[in-house]
Amino acid sequence: MTSRIRVGIFGGSGYGGSELLRILLPHPNAEIAFVTANEHAGKPVSEVHRSLQGLTDLKLGNVPEDLDNLTDLDCAFLALPHGQAMRIAPRLPTSVKVIDLSGDFRLRDQGEFERHYSCEHTAMEAQAEFIYGLTEINRDAIRNARLISNPGCFATAVLLGLAPLVAGNLIQGRVVVDAKTGSSGSGAKAAANTHHPQRMNSFYAYKPFTHQHEPEVEQELRAVGNWNSELVFMTHSLPVARGIFASIYIETKQELSEDEVRSVFTEFYVGSFFIRIVKESPDINWVKTTNFCDLGFATRGRQLVVFSALDNLVKGAAGQAVQNMNLMFGLDEKAGLILIGTNP
Repeated sequence: MTSRIRVGIFGGSGYGGSELLRILLPHPNAEIAFVTANEHAGKPVSEVHRSLQGLTDLKLGNVPEDLDNLTDLDCAFLALPHGQAMRIAPRLPTSVKVIDLSGDFRLRDQGEFERHYSCEHTAMEAQAEFIYGLTEINRDAIRNARLISNPGCFATAVLLGLAPLVAGNLIQGRVVVDAKTGSSGSGAKAAANTHHPQRMNSFYAYKPFTHQHEPEVEQELRAVGNWNSELVFMTHSLPVARGIFASIYIETKQELSEDEVRSVFTEFYVGSFFIRIVKESPDINWVKTTNFCDLGFATRGRQLVVFSALDNLVKGAAGQAVQNMNLMFGLDEKAGLILIGTNP
């Protein structure tokens, strides 16, 4: 492509919107046409996101009323609270490609959606047109898609840790997921049990057996291969600002050495730049602020643990969204995403 992709960001005041801006402002092939944030409409982006001072003159605005007239837009990112994207996506011109970072279009079962998101779904006819945007597993479909539902952060970590084993029909019996996330996963607005000062010296489980990413994981594992195992999915609050770490406990059909497991994953993710196979356990410090997912393993006979670590705001949200945009517009998948972590 020679022309730049004109991008609109719906929902630019939260952490997801902030990360989209951080990635897209220097993106070699993207031009941000507008950013919305009703609560902060009229404010400069750099006033709401101080880390962007000196990097942009953009101002935040309201959601345009004439959405169907946004024909000069190439791509819309919907970084909105659950329940809002379903009111916007169907009204955008069919010439605009859409990447939704919320949960509105992830689940194909309306009952599952309404049970886990506690709101009515008013656009299920549009949901059927959305492609699930887990890049490494659905790359070919994403290239040809107009509408993308970006995966949840926990779902990304767990699916990337399980997909090679499901595709290879290597799992037998129950799978237990023990996943932990930093406080940024709860969004920019503080609440009694999610505000970082409450979480920074604490550790606790939340949404046991009811987390909204559980049906998403099972739905997509059925698309990958022969998934019929029982899934126990537990999520916990980690006393850090950003990062997800998942320990996935699996019983395999036959004994596998760590080298054999490594070969299964290496072959499955051949050509996937953002998947790094590491020795033993990954560390969230290695993936923070990057678009990498690090995977490690431990084995004992037929017992296998897969460790998955990623940044919930990047590979678990905005980074993967931009990775999908790159594919949709025929760009190098890595464009704008060579984000190097820090040490320490």
